[in-house]
Amino acid sequence: MVNGDGSLAVQMKDWDEQEVTTKWTKTAQGWRCDRGEIATLAEGPEEIWCAMVMGLRDYVNRNGFPGVVLGLSGGIDSAACAAIAVDALGADRVWCVMLPSRFTSQESLDDAMACAKALGCRYTTIPIQPAVEGFDTMLEDDFADTKVDLTEENLQSRIRGVTLMALSNKFGPMLMTTGNKSEMSVGYATIYGDMAGGYNPLKDAYKLTVFDVCRWRNANMPRIGMGPEGKVIPDNIIAKPPSAELRPDQKDSDSLPPYEVLDPILMGLIEHEKSVDQLVTDGFERETVMRIERLLHLAEYKRRQAPPGVKLTSRNFGRDRRYPITHSFRSA
Repeated sequence: MVNGDGSLAVQMKDWDEQEVTTKWTKTAQGWRCDRGEIATLAEGPEEIWCAMVMGLRDYVNRNGFPGVVLGLSGGIDSAACAAIAVDALGADRVWCVMLPSRFTSQESLDDAMACAKALGCRYTTIPIQPAVEGFDTMLEDDFADTKVDLTEENLQSRIRGVTLMALSNKFGPMLMTTGNKSEMSVGYATIYGDMAGGYNPLKDAYKLTVFDVCRWRNANMPRIGMGPEGKVIPDNIIAKPPSAELRPDQKDSDSLPPYEVLDPILMGLIEHEKSVDQLVTDGFERETVMRIERLLHLAEYKRRQAPPGVKLTSRNFGRDRRYPITHSFRSA
């Protein structure tokens, strides 16, 4: 409640239902709301975390799902999604599945298991190598005399998507996707693979935002969280270099600038609609900015087929930012 002079009279709690009776006094200038309780609102990482928790909770409950299932890779994005899901729904309604391939490190196996244990949720391991070998056999004639490339990497991701969708179909939990906004911006997500699912809490969260909220959650208990107190995301998951683990010794930094560089460029292009020249003036290398802008435009068709997620930034993909899938306003 805000009075005519701009003064705050009553402020209700955020991220929770509440009923408040306000009292009003008639003055010479008209009716005025008497001062009541002014709740302290969440800020920074807590506000973002609560938004993701509330968005997922409402989507799952109002659509009648018994819970959620997600792939837990040992990386920070899936760990964040698992923690968000447990805070939103409770540990008994969250099913985490590790889907290792021959490229999955022991470190990732250990980290995924430690995360699920800290959250107290169900954890299953389903190796995908038999399916990978089956597809290799199916395609060997047509793939003969070709080099192993991105096709084989995407195949692993799509096998994982099919496996998780099978669990969702058989037992009823909604499949969560776990890609962040940085990856979705530049197309570093596999359509019909890790993009398969019904809802993505990180859809509008940049990679650096994911790191921030994970550190915050390890040190704080969300006001609307249903998960355990204390550290729920192992330190090693936050500290190690991000990797999709789809080929030997793969790191995100092999093909993308460091997220400390990538995310500010993406924010400039997406949130502020800055041009390449403007970002170069801001201090970024022209070649890097031009490459990121090109990837951003090329990935538009993927984002059109991505699941929904909660809005966190000033311009989320879809409603706030509309670009054509097919166009000729860029040179390459």
